Parts: sequence; structure tokens; C-alpha cells
Amino acid sequence: MTGILARYEALIAAGELRTDPAQRKAAERLDQLQRQIETTRNKGGFLASLFGDKTKQPRGIYMWGGVGRGKSMLMDLFHDSLDIKTKRRVHFHAFMLEVDGMIREERRREAGDPIAPVAAKLAANIHCLAFDEMVVNNTADAAIMSRLFTALIRDHKVVVVATSNRPPEDLYKDGLNRSLFLPFIDLIQSELDVLPLTGPLDYRLERLGGIATWHTPLGDAATAQVREAFFRLTDYRPEDAAHVPSTELQLGSARSLHVPKSLKGVAVFSFKRLCAENRGAADYLAIAHAYHTIIVVGIPRMVPDNRNEAIRFTKLIDALYENRVKLFATADAEPAMLYQAGDGSFEFERTVSRLIEMQSADYMALGHGDEG
Repeated sequence: MTGILARYEALIAAGELRTDPAQRKAAERLDQLQRQIETTRNKGGFLASLFGDKTKQPRGIYMWGGVGRGKSMLMDLFHDSLDIKTKRRVHFHAFMLEVDGMIREERRREAGDPIAPVAAKLAANIHCLAFDEMVVNNTADAAIMSRLFTALIRDHKVVVVATSNRPPEDLYKDGLNRSLFLPFIDLIQSELDVLPLTGPLDYRLERLGGIATWHTPLGDAATAQVREAFFRLTDYRPEDAAHVPSTELQLGSARSLHVPKSLKGVAVFSFKRLCAENRGAADYLAIAHAYHTIIVVGIPRMVPDNRNEAIRFTKLIDALYENRVKLFATADAEPAMLYQAGDGSFEFERTVSRLIEMQSADYMALGHGDEG
């Protein structure tokens, strides 16, 4: 299997990427880590596989930088070309939802601290754990992360590779009871190599090539525009549209939301799925944490009888805006014309204002979850 550095150089040679010193430095370090992991994992051959030998542990990597700096691209190359079976890649928000569920289950089964057994279950048959978009938004996660990741990294010898929009010291910045979280920052800085990707180019915005975010009226032309945006953001060829992977987004409390198209932090939803069904703010927050970009198709003009849909749409936009999620949409009208009369129409004016701001270059340049 060809390693990440060779694949990265091939993309540059093919003209699909531009030379970027920070990216190359990260690719070189990731390539080194790949070889260390593969050597450590494969050295014992059959016996290492049988007994789960994890005694030698390479240092993990924490890559951070603003939107469009190439973090996800490098993670794609790293994970795809890492030649071991005992690897896992997961969005950080989805991982923490999984952890929360495991902790609840462990507390039902046994008294005492659930962190150690949960960490052991997570680490089973995993040598490399790769996280997309590490961001911490709630006190419950912040309180357990130091103990959880200390167990994963130091006790179970799991190599952690993560991307984030923020440097480690800015994670959970100004969060409630942040002192509980500070040992996790110390853990990252002591156990992982921190690699900044702070080049001047915003590859994601550049790749969009000026495609607008709001497309009206509804119809084939609008659909074609958001489809083009999806493929530019994910590298998925338009002719393979029918094969874009789907997923089940965990919402907590054993609930999930079907995401019909989900790839590289980009999701596609229908307005009906998001706003015509009975959903609350917590559902929209889960979406906002899981994706840096969402595409919503089929937004209608709403009349007084659609007050429930309008209220849900307002909650959706609030969650996206507050987490700096990028929104592409097909709609029956411009934002100001979507809901002009009915209960909550006055409050809807704030949603209109936010939708207009979300189309701006300044908003599009913000990182996912960036408090700006």
C-alpha cells in the first residue's frame, strides 16, 4: 500500500493540490507515524495479532487550523493508506455520544467509576484512533476527557490522531468548570505532536469557486448548483451521486437521524426531514456539531399554517449559525420572503438576518465551531 506522503506528492504532481509548506510538513510527520504504527503492529506477526501486543507506542498527532487548510484531506490520505486493520476513524462528536451511552450502560451494570471499563472496550482491537474535528462544547464531556484519554493513550497504548479548528489551549475556552478540562490539554501537549496548518490559502472556499450558497427558485438549476457544491467539497464525482454514503447520526437517548448523504463533514437533508418532523433544539445541535457544512433542499415559502415548521427552521438556523456551520440551500424564495405572516413571523426576522450573514465571505471563512 502506498503511504500518505507518496499520495500527497502525486496529488501535487497531478495539479490537484498546490505546494504548501505547512501541509507538506504535516504529511511528512504523518508518513513517519504510519511507518511507526505499521512496524510496531506488524513486527510480531501472528503472535502480535493473537495477543494484541501494544507495548511500543508512537506519539500521536493533533493537527489544527482554520477552515479549508487541508486537515480533512490529510486525514483522508493518512487513514486510507495506513496498512493495518486495527484502525478506526470517527467524528469526535459522534465518538463522545457513543462514550456517553457506554458510560450510562456501565453504570447500570456495575457500581464505581465507569471510565476504565469503557476505555478498555473502546480500545479493544484498536491501535490507531483518528478523530475528525475535535471540539468540546459541554461540561459533561469536558469533565471525563482527561481520564478517558489518559486510559486510552497511556494504559491501552492507542495512538490518537486528531484534527481541530483550534490549538489545544483554546479547546473548551471559557467553558464552565474549565479547570476540570485542563489536564486533557496537558495530555495532548505531552503525548501528541501538535501540528499547525496555518497557511494563507483557504482551500475549501477556493474549491467552491464562487458558487453561491442560497439558490432560488426551486428546480433543476438550483439542485444542480448545490450538487456541484457537494462534489467540490467532498471530491465525490457527480456521476457517482447515487453511491454517496449515508449514515445514522446518533442523537442520544437511543435516537438517531438518517442522513441520506454524508461524506467528509458534509451532509445533505431535505427540509421535510429536518423541519416537518417533530424535532427539537438538541437534534439540530447534534447536526451542527457533526458537520461543518450542510445542504438543505426544498425549503418552501411558509404560511401561518406552517408555524411549527417555521419555528423548527429557526431553531435549526440558530444551531448552525452559533456553530459556524456552512449552509447551502435550495429554496422557493429569498430568506426575507420565506415566512412573512403567522405566529413567530416577527421573531423570524432574526433568522432572515442570520441567513443573509451566513452567505457572506466573512462567515464562510470562519472555522467550524469558531466563536469568531
